[in-house]
Amino acid sequence: MSSILTNNSAMVALQTLKSINGDLSKTQSMISTGKSVASAKDNASVWAISKVMEADVKGFKGISDSLSLGESTVAVARQATETVTDLLTEIKGKVVAAQEENVDRSKIQTDIDALTDQIKSVVGAAQFNGLNLVKGTDDMNILSSLDRNSDGSVTANNITVGRQDMTTDKGTFGTGTSLNANATASAVAATSTGNAENVTIATDADMSDNAVSITVAGTTLSFGAGELSGDQDAAAAQITGALNALGLEGITAAVNGTNANQIDITSTRGFEDVSLTATGATASAATIAERGESVDFSTSAAVNDGDGYKVTVGGASYDYIAGKGETMEDVAKGLKAAIDGAGLTGVTTNVSQDETTGQWSLKVDNDGSGSASLAFAAVGNAGGKASGGLFGLDSINVETNSGADAALANIETMISNSIDAAASFGSAQGRIETQSDFIGKLSDALKSGIGSMVDADMEEASARLQALQVQQQLGVQSLSIANQSPQSILSLFR
Repeated sequence: MSSILTNNSAMVALQTLKSINGDLSKTQSMISTGKSVASAKDNASVWAISKVMEADVKGFKGISDSLSLGESTVAVARQATETVTDLLTEIKGKVVAAQEENVDRSKIQTDIDALTDQIKSVVGAAQFNGLNLVKGTDDMNILSSLDRNSDGSVTANNITVGRQDMTTDKGTFGTGTSLNANATASAVAATSTGNAENVTIATDADMSDNAVSITVAGTTLSFGAGELSGDQDAAAAQITGALNALGLEGITAAVNGTNANQIDITSTRGFEDVSLTATGATASAATIAERGESVDFSTSAAVNDGDGYKVTVGGASYDYIAGKGETMEDVAKGLKAAIDGAGLTGVTTNVSQDETTGQWSLKVDNDGSGSASLAFAAVGNAGGKASGGLFGLDSINVETNSGADAALANIETMISNSIDAAASFGSAQGRIETQSDFIGKLSDALKSGIGSMVDADMEEASARLQALQVQQQLGVQSLSIANQSPQSILSLFR
């Protein structure tokens, strides 16, 4: 049936042409934008996912900038600590040279002062964009990643770089919780008087048949049968003379003023217990205790940032305030540097660790050339400002024998601190570089993933465009033919 009111063929052709034009428009949009999903109406779920991922990529760009800034800051600090280590090594060479007595120590001290000033200059200049990692104790946090959880929440993670204080600052003693229980002084005074033990010769009117052997500080003095004459008192006097003739450093022997058959052996060695054994006689003890007094530090108590310990020697107090991550070893060595820096006449120090208990001790010896008796006490308080990692460098003085001796041990501690700081910065810089490389690869992977979801396949789009253009032409022709159908009805009325 033909109708001039309803042209079904034209309607079909028109709908087909509209569909072709719609597909053609979409294909042209894909070609012009390069995306198969350019907006939410194209594919809402894919578009949403791609936008979240694009936001993450943008965030990782900011993280990459943060890592670059952090890496540069750490690199400056690492270079500074390596330079400080080299300068401290030069100072050590000067200190070693000062151990000889026939050198011009005043000129050596001038060189040490110049190197010390250079170290301070390096530490002060080691900043990047105003941030100096070799001054103070506050850590630096570098944004390293954004972790997206399955519920959509985002967590920021940081790489923490610990500051390594390479200043010579004394620090500030705190007024917080008492730490007195963590440091115990062995005596109320450190004097020049040596410690003594004795050897008693058994009562015998005739010692000619007796053999006696005495070992002091690893050196053995032996008398065989027939070598001792007279009674026990005479033998004691003979052995006493022989012991003194050995010339053992810091060891003297004397016949007891009350018991003539007793030999008193005195040791003035400051930081060494002296062994004592006897055969054919009786020793009062197996060792003669060292003369130096000590501050023994707790083996169980933690050391926190700002914990300060103070030792009073004579009328003055010397303190050290611990920084982050330090131990009782650092406290003992810090106090040693503080006392050594005062240049007290006749006073020497030593730091040691008990091999059995692991306890660290600061020992102070007085040889009597200065004060006859030195007050000795130890206290501690929390809540202070930490001393610098090169604390004591300012007070190194090699112009005296005692100063040169003390400087040798103290400079080793400073070199160790500087090496540890450089190693810490080097490790942190390596971690930052690794994270930066990972962030770059992760960003590339995310971009690739986004592209696979929303980018158009240009080869397919090009081929489809040509096909749709042909379909459009055919659709136009089909619509033209369909529109001509009513014209044929006119022939029925001619």
